[in-house]
Amino acid sequence: MEDFSELKLHERLEFAVRELGFTKPTPIQAQAVPAIMEGRDVIGLAKTGTGKTAAFTLPVLELFLERHYDTDYEGPRVLILSPTRELAFQVERNVREFAKYLDLNICLLLGGMPYGKQLRDLENWPDIVVATPGRLLDHIQQRNLSLKTVDTFILDEADRMLDMGFLPDIRRLLDYLGSGKRQTLMFSATFPNAIASLATKLMNDPVRFDVTDPVRTPDKIRQMAYYVEKVRKPRLLRDLLAQPDMTSVMVFCGMKVEADFVYEMLKNDGRSVVVLHSDRQQKERTRALDEFREGKVAILVATDIAARGLDIKDVTHVVNYDLPNNFEDYVHRVGRTARAEAHGEAISFVTPADLLAFETIERNVGRPIERHSMSEVTMDGDFMKGKPVVAAAPAAAMPDGIVLAEGASAAPAKPVRRRRR
Repeated sequence: MEDFSELKLHERLEFAVRELGFTKPTPIQAQAVPAIMEGRDVIGLAKTGTGKTAAFTLPVLELFLERHYDTDYEGPRVLILSPTRELAFQVERNVREFAKYLDLNICLLLGGMPYGKQLRDLENWPDIVVATPGRLLDHIQQRNLSLKTVDTFILDEADRMLDMGFLPDIRRLLDYLGSGKRQTLMFSATFPNAIASLATKLMNDPVRFDVTDPVRTPDKIRQMAYYVEKVRKPRLLRDLLAQPDMTSVMVFCGMKVEADFVYEMLKNDGRSVVVLHSDRQQKERTRALDEFREGKVAILVATDIAARGLDIKDVTHVVNYDLPNNFEDYVHRVGRTARAEAHGEAISFVTPADLLAFETIERNVGRPIERHSMSEVTMDGDFMKGKPVVAAAPAAAMPDGIVLAEGASAAPAKPVRRRRR
């Protein structure tokens, strides 16, 4: 598939696609969409930012229109599971954008949000349910929802779900799904053994598409490291943020308490800052993301909950206030900047205790990471003089920041929404 026009979508869905500016598919979309529309079970492996959500949303909506649009309501037909509230919000928003001219009811179920509103949404005949596993199980056990009618089951960011310990919940959910024919779609950045085992149980002769070919760290991301004592990291962060080009900065901390400390410190300095981690109330988390995404605040302090999957454009700098313990987490954090062919900088604070982890990261990056020191703040020494630890082999995969599509062409007048009920 080289163009979305080849899909011959329902006219209302096609109008939304063109209005959103989708013309040329990304690699995962070009491979997965036709297979999904043929009714095949699909495993899609692609990095964050490659258009995975559209890869399953478009064909699933088209299949719904073909199978159920003019039928009597029996129950939800599509179930989409996401590992975090932020990702579920993002998926639900994208589904609504594509379905804006269709008379479909979309229900979002996740923890930290008003239970009463979710009950009202469930009573309003939802066609599509987007949920996190814990809250979905809660509604099922309270008999607020049945999954017996679901014929399309989607696991988004499947590897992240396993990392967060959701495998037992997913196995419990399988018992609540109906026994009829079901199409299962699984999208992930990696394919560990646990996912392969789950796919064997869930899927029927799935076709697998992998567009995660390893590449070296993109040149558009400038990577730097500052050797600093732990107690002096606040001073170093303040000095860096004083630079005029630090206009949209994500600061990653290893623990929630550290994120709160950094947030309060910067807030007391009078800086435009918000914080995001799992102990914050959902309305606070949503507001923080929206304000940072819209450019209302310049700094987002976060834990690794914000490192993967979230679509935040124009991030100029990523600061690893706490260095991650492994290369994969480093990859996802750094991938928040230099998206959509932009340029960005990734700055890591390296304490004496971080040296081994830093050497491992640098070896996997495949090229030297710039070493820097700041007078009166950092410690000069072996870190500045030492030889970078760089492997001769190509590095592991980094986010590739593929642009979803180019501008839309002229389109007819907006269709009027049709009412099914």
